[in-house]
Amino acid sequence: MALPKLASAKYELTLPSTGDKVEYRPFLVKEEKALMMAQQAGDNASLVRAVEDIVDSCTFGKLSVKKLPFFDIEYIFIQLRAKSVGEKSTVSVLAPDDGETHAKVDVNLSEIQCVKDKDHTNEIKITDTIGIVMKYPTMSTFMDIEEDETKAAFDIIKGSIDSIYDAENVYSRNDMDEKELDEFIESMDHLQFQKLQKFFDTMPRVKHEVEIENPKTGVKSKVLLQGLQSFFQ
Repeated sequence: MALPKLASAKYELTLPSTGDKVEYRPFLVKEEKALMMAQQAGDNASLVRAVEDIVDSCTFGKLSVKKLPFFDIEYIFIQLRAKSVGEKSTVSVLAPDDGETHAKVDVNLSEIQCVKDKDHTNEIKITDTIGIVMKYPTMSTFMDIEEDETKAAFDIIKGSIDSIYDAENVYSRNDMDEKELDEFIESMDHLQFQKLQKFFDTMPRVKHEVEIENPKTGVKSKVLLQGLQSFFQ
């Protein structure tokens, strides 16, 4: 005789990048086990794959998870965690007043938002006639970057270019020669390159402000938590 099937509750969230409604369910024991094994493995690649797999399963395979902006994945996973394990997460935060002591603080995951900068745009005018349309980095983008910070920043910017246009043509990223693209980026002056960097500085972020008290000094401070790992320790 077959055992009864367990039904999962369904919820709905709004995807930060598009505003689309997405249906999801809490993650299951087998998925929580896979996540714990990835955390124990201690490498970033395993953890990224586990998070992507869980998000894919819990949104019923309706999202192109590997192509989603990293902040979409972070926001979805936090909502999954809140509905699956509980809305409270206790994290350890470095106290800014002495820079060495950590304080514990409870974070309500249901209150965390993906914050959008009002000045953010993905279309960047380099000159009066030349512009770049950017796309958001994925989780895998950060997993594949080099340890060299300068090269990593260059590779992330290069990998986030979706198209380049001038007065006559639009050049798709898929049709670009890699060497020519390198030369195009390297030929920018400082102010032009700063315009590209602003895209990353102002793009949506999953973040939440908390107040902590240093257990050694008693000093209270407000600290901004940002990024997935800040909320789960």
